[in-house]
Amino acid sequence: MRVLSRSPQPPRAGVEYFVGDLSTGVGIDSAVQGVEIIIHCAGGPSGDGLKAQNLVRAASLDGRPHLVFISVVGAGRIPLRSKADRAMFGYFGSKLAAERVIAQSGLPFTTLRATQFYDLLVLVAKQLVKLPAMPSPTGFRFQPVDSGEVAARLVDLALGEPAGRVPDLGGPRIYPVADLLRDYLSAAHRHRVLVPLRMPGSAARAIRAGANLAPDQAIGRRTWEDFLAERVGHSA
Repeated sequence: MRVLSRSPQPPRAGVEYFVGDLSTGVGIDSAVQGVEIIIHCAGGPSGDGLKAQNLVRAASLDGRPHLVFISVVGAGRIPLRSKADRAMFGYFGSKLAAERVIAQSGLPFTTLRATQFYDLLVLVAKQLVKLPAMPSPTGFRFQPVDSGEVAARLVDLALGEPAGRVPDLGGPRIYPVADLLRDYLSAAHRHRVLVPLRMPGSAARAIRAGANLAPDQAIGRRTWEDFLAERVGHSA
């Protein structure tokens, strides 16, 4: 297995590391040379379209590998009309840009959209708990999913035939954001007041309407509560 990283990584049996940068294309050609399957998981709040272009260019130089891409539920359904929209929710537009590059690349591809990972919600909660009071966006709901279950689905897709965009993958339950924050506080044995916050903008309205959810694809099995008990409760 080959892994592309922006910095050198410790040796690991069965893993060949390549140092490269998808944003610039440096080091990508050698990393993808001769491979038959590429799972593209790199991403951020901006620039995913450019990263996908650089990856597609390199992958197209040597054969036609199966390109598997992880995107996010809500890409294409959450409008980014204002600076506030793009600042807070640009990730959705960035993923959509990458989806389009890959779909138009001419390479065989599979794209999976997943809901937010538990790990991401914990990361956000750890930042918010540093404040005297935790802002809680009113009307926001999330359907988080275990990243391990998403990884397993990506492997299955990678080993199968290219399928274009496949059905979304969501977690087992939908939670109001206030419940997610309270659950985190309880697991971490922390105490904070939650302050309701009405988020402005078109993107926030779309999220309040459920554009980031996949209720008909609640395939994930590991719950938020189980994740917190193992990953947060033990460390606390």
